[in-house]
Amino acid sequence: MQGGRKVLDATVVGKSKVEVRGGRVKPAKNPDAAWVEVGTEPVIVGRNAACRLVLDDGKVSAVHAELVATEQGVRVRDLGSRNGTFVGGVRVGEVYLAIAGKLRIGETELLFEPAAPERIALSSVSAFGPMVAQSPSMRGIFERLTKVASTDLTLLITGETGTGKELVAQAMHHASPRARRPFVVVDCGSIPPTLAEATLFGHERGAFTGAVDKRLSPFQEADGGTIFLDELGELPLDVQPKLLRALAERRVKPVGGSAYREVDVRVLAATRRDLVRAVNANSFRSDLYFRIAQIKIELPALRQRLEDIPILVRRMLKDLGDEAAYERIATTTLERLMRHDWPGNVRELRNAVAVAHALAGEGEELDIAAHLGALTEAPLAGPIFGGGGGAAGTFKGQKFQDAKRDVLARFERDYFAALSDDAKGNVSEMARRAGMERAHVRAYLRRHGISVKQDPAEAQD
Repeated sequence: MQGGRKVLDATVVGKSKVEVRGGRVKPAKNPDAAWVEVGTEPVIVGRNAACRLVLDDGKVSAVHAELVATEQGVRVRDLGSRNGTFVGGVRVGEVYLAIAGKLRIGETELLFEPAAPERIALSSVSAFGPMVAQSPSMRGIFERLTKVASTDLTLLITGETGTGKELVAQAMHHASPRARRPFVVVDCGSIPPTLAEATLFGHERGAFTGAVDKRLSPFQEADGGTIFLDELGELPLDVQPKLLRALAERRVKPVGGSAYREVDVRVLAATRRDLVRAVNANSFRSDLYFRIAQIKIELPALRQRLEDIPILVRRMLKDLGDEAAYERIATTTLERLMRHDWPGNVRELRNAVAVAHALAGEGEELDIAAHLGALTEAPLAGPIFGGGGGAAGTFKGQKFQDAKRDVLARFERDYFAALSDDAKGNVSEMARRAGMERAHVRAYLRRHGISVKQDPAEAQD
């Protein structure tokens, strides 16, 4: 109890089983074709040979659509294809199928037949490395990570900024047989395009202007361990086939060198971009995508798993050495956390917990919600709303989404302009203060036309 109010407990008991509705599909014009069963593991449909259901149809994209069994039926999701996915003559982005029918993908019709509902057990794995959760989605992810940790399969981790992609990669490394060997991070988003090959594979002295010293490839630095390619989606297209070759042959050749060097590494990668859509837009190679995504983990946003907030807060306080402080959090505070939309995801929650813990006096209530982003928690006033006279006149006649977009754009511009001034234009310092990656800070700066000086932390040899 805190101040006469019961504090929500961090332990959430989830359902042990869930009923899913699957089905099966096959090309309509090929009666001899085998049915492809659709279960809880996604079935990828496309022209690429690595897809689960391969369609020999020039109007079908390399990676066209995804089918997966859910509680609502088989979810069909178009993956940014050129020519679309159609159900009943209607082009769909995402739809749930529960009755027999036909899909049209490119110029190919697929027959769909639903299966009887099936009850499946949910994972009981509630932690992986330093990560904890009670939501079914995260427990399922933890179970998959536990199964593949001891293998050398490549892993692609996707999700919004702040969902914990690098934390997953670190936990995978520490849970693997390579744990005692190096864990090397390469931020592909911070590599200048002209130096991408030299940064990935190393270079000899004098290989190009400015190469005053020899530089070892991070693949060699990680030999025997794990290399983590963060923001892989930002890698220039012309370097992608060279990376594919390095992964396939397990050897690298430095720029300016004449000999290949053997490497023994496990490759993990992460991106906030939708690489499947990038494949269909020809900005990312499909063969590299399938080579990297032997196992694909999509981390849900925090707003999609709000039931994890109590257990996350307790774990964060434990990491700060004061788990008992959880008892000083009021029910109203946790309720406010559950209503927040979490644009910064788990990283935003961690920052708020750390600030609240640092500022609270001994025995005082821990008001985490008071330290959330100003956009959602602070009173909206000032120039955004027109001379402090309130919002009514400024937004009169505007649709809600338009008004919200205008407020967000002004907030971003003001926030990053002030951040740039405080950090004297140093992008690394701005990223540290904002709790963001440098590549994401730069994207906001470009979007709002805020100029900064060259960042010494990103200077190349």
